Amino acid sequence: MGKNKRRNFSSEFKAKVAIEAIKEKQTLSELATKYELHPTQISEWKKSFLAGASLVFEQDTESKKEKSEDTSVLYEQIGRLQMDIAFLKKKL
Repeated sequence: MGKNKRRNFSSEFKAKVAIEAIKEKQTLSELATKYELHPTQISEWKKSFLAGASLVFEQDTESKKEKSEDTSVLYEQIGRLQMDIAFLKKKL
């Protein structure tokens, strides 16, 4: 009896295949033959890809929010340091 060895695919490969499936320039059967996959597997990757597509923009929004919060903290520190400098100048 031959052992079925399970193949693992990188995220990049899955995305590449899913994008090709979305473009619909080739049928699922053609893509399956090209990449030695089952058409159902390609359909699942395509479905997952489309379901997670909005996350790209959510992460972008979250990173902007974090940067905004970091900036406000820095402005607070600058304000405190300017007050300290003004206080020290008066002492001299």
